[in-house]
Amino acid sequence: MSKNEHFVEVYSQGMVNLVRILVDTETGVNYLVCTNSGSGTGMTVLLDREGNPVISPLPIQSMWK
Repeated sequence: MSKNEHFVEVYSQGMVNLVRILVDTETGVNYLVCTNSGSGTGMTVLLDREGNPVISPLPIQSMWK
């Protein structure tokens, strides 16, 4: 992981319809990114069952080490 990366990908599923989880390397907040080929992309904060943002412990380890 480069020292300059603000987001790192920690999870990826799919090829045409892609679901990814990105983590902010400064705050640890997790974001869900969904891409549908031909329809666009959406990004939102990933929430736990109580409605709070999912926060990973820092430092974050990329899945692409």
